[in-house]
Amino acid sequence: MPIPTEPIGSIPRPLELVEAVRQLASGRISPDTVRSLYERAIRDTIQRFEATGSPVITDGEQSKPSFVSYPIDGLETLAPDGVTIAFADGHVRQLPRLTAGPFRYRTYADSFLGEAKRHARVPIKQAVISASALSLLYPEDGVSGYSKAAFLDDVVSEAGRDIRRCLARGAHNVQIDFTEGRLAVKLDPTKQLLRGFVALNNRVLAQFTRAERTRIGVHTCPGGDRDSTHSADVDYGELLPSLFDFDVGNFYIQLASERDRGRVLAIIKQHAKPDHQIFVGVIDPIDPSIETPEAVRDRVLEAAAFIPLPQLGTTDDCGFAPFGDDASTSRDVAFAKVSARVAGTKLAARVLGV
Repeated sequence: MPIPTEPIGSIPRPLELVEAVRQLASGRISPDTVRSLYERAIRDTIQRFEATGSPVITDGEQSKPSFVSYPIDGLETLAPDGVTIAFADGHVRQLPRLTAGPFRYRTYADSFLGEAKRHARVPIKQAVISASALSLLYPEDGVSGYSKAAFLDDVVSEAGRDIRRCLARGAHNVQIDFTEGRLAVKLDPTKQLLRGFVALNNRVLAQFTRAERTRIGVHTCPGGDRDSTHSADVDYGELLPSLFDFDVGNFYIQLASERDRGRVLAIIKQHAKPDHQIFVGVIDPIDPSIETPEAVRDRVLEAAAFIPLPQLGTTDDCGFAPFGDDASTSRDVAFAKVSARVAGTKLAARVLGV
């Protein structure tokens, strides 16, 4: 496509899969039963993604427990009472707490990619969790015999290995999920936490060549879970200048749900570098209504007034179900929105003559 377009990551899981995972957690069914449902969901997701015409797809994160917890799912050195993240509707997600070192991933994202590539006929991108999100596992009172500095060294090493394995396995590109960026400003208005997060992720990115970093990107949004967000009340302008300090080639920026898109686009124009590819969100996964291709077209044209065409791309604001148990949006609605993104981006390209 003359204007590139990509999804963010997750697609709502089939309801039978959501229920089966619940039953597995309570010991009522076997892992083999759930494994077959995972395989079926992945095949169906890829077929439906390809039917939308999206030139780049994902596996919909069908077998991830969540976008953030896949590397540590089943890790024995964790306790359940870690950092809590409150959403605007009142519900809370809680991270686990690290109890011992050294820190190692239990699962790398290329395992999901390998399964998806068995079924797909178009390029697949792979989302990975940021080092900064994983840094929140370390408790404030420390871990006996394992310093925070040693932990962060391990996080940087493991996050780099996660990305490299995906690139080596043939990912079209790798997207670092950084949904805690805007939240960091909410937690610490001095932005020291945000700057620390960016610096930590850049330690990971320093392990890659300039050419490799053109295949790596970062995604930001104010969270998206059960049709609610955790930091949409934070002024976007407080995050975006620091976001462009990420040493990556691609930026996936939530925009469709912003009240003043023009203001955000002006900030992007001011801080984006000439070698950055900017994928602007033109689909709001939290809005239950399905965008028309014409509405998407108009959002693309709006962005094109600020971002040079060779740097412009489109995406969804966020994944449609970043947590595996989120069934607030149906699969049919999600794929209809993806189809609108693809069609609307094509319409805009025609208007722009590219």
